[in-house]
Amino acid sequence: MRLYAIETGRFALDGGAMFGVVPKVIWEKLIPPDSRNRIPMAMRALLIETSERLILVDVGVGHKYTPKFADLYAIDHSTHTLVGGLERHGFSVEDITDVILTHLHFDHAGGSTQHRNGTFLPTFPNARYYVQRSHWEWAHAPNPRERASFFPENYDPLAEAGQLVLLEGETELLPGIRIRVVHGHTEGQQLVEVDYRGKTILYGADLFPTSAHLPLPYVMAYDVRPLVTFEERKAYLPRLVQEEIIIFYEHDPYVECSTVVEKAPERYERGELFRLDEV
Repeated sequence: MRLYAIETGRFALDGGAMFGVVPKVIWEKLIPPDSRNRIPMAMRALLIETSERLILVDVGVGHKYTPKFADLYAIDHSTHTLVGGLERHGFSVEDITDVILTHLHFDHAGGSTQHRNGTFLPTFPNARYYVQRSHWEWAHAPNPRERASFFPENYDPLAEAGQLVLLEGETELLPGIRIRVVHGHTEGQQLVEVDYRGKTILYGADLFPTSAHLPLPYVMAYDVRPLVTFEERKAYLPRLVQEEIIIFYEHDPYVECSTVVEKAPERYERGELFRLDEV
C-alpha cells in the first residue's frame, strides 16, 4: 500500500462558524482570518494505492460553481486541482477504482461529477462511489441549516450511472481500510481509518477538520448536533492518544498530519507534525 496527499484546491469559511463558541481572540491566533472574517481551508483528499485498487477519499469542491459562489467561499484553483493532484503522482481519473465520500457537503463531494455536453456525469468513470445510506437519505431531505451545503448535481448522477454503493454502518470496506460512522456534524458522516506501515492513519474529515480543532470545546457551529459531536470527539480522542493514531487533516491549511497528545485530563493538543510522505 502507498498513500498520497492530493491537494484539490483551497477555499475559505467564516472563522466564527468554524470555531463555534470559541472567542475570536483565541481562534484568530490559530488560523488568522481575512478581511471578511474567513479562514483559509485546504481541501485535501487521500489517495490509497494497493496492488489491485486505487481508492480516493473525498474529492474537493470540483469546478461547477458560479463566480458568485467562488467569491463567497474564496475558491482558489490557481495552484491545485483534483486532476492536477492525481497527475502529479502519475494517475488519471480513469485509474480510480473507488471513491469514498465522507459526506455530501459541496466541499467534500463537488468533485464527484463534472458538467459535460449539457449534463452532469461522474468524474471517475470506472469507480464505485461509497456513501452511507443514512447520509444519502439525509442529503435528499436536507434541514434548513444544511440545505446550502447540498447540491444534487454533485451526487445524483452517481446513482443514475449505476456507480453508487450505499453502506450500512461501520465496516472493513477493503483489507486494511475501515469505515467509522459519526453523526454530529451531519447524519452518517463516515471517517476512514487505514492500516499503513504498522500505523493507523485517520482521515479526520469534519470531526477533526484541522489540527486547531483538537481541544474538546472546539466544535463547529456548522454541526447539526454539536453536543453529539462533542461526545464523539470525547470518545475518539483517548484512542488517538493511546494507539498513537495519526490524523490526516482534510481542511488544515498548514498541517497535513499530526499525532495527538493529552497535556492534562481531557486537554488535547497536536503532537508531532509532519507530511504524509514522512510517515
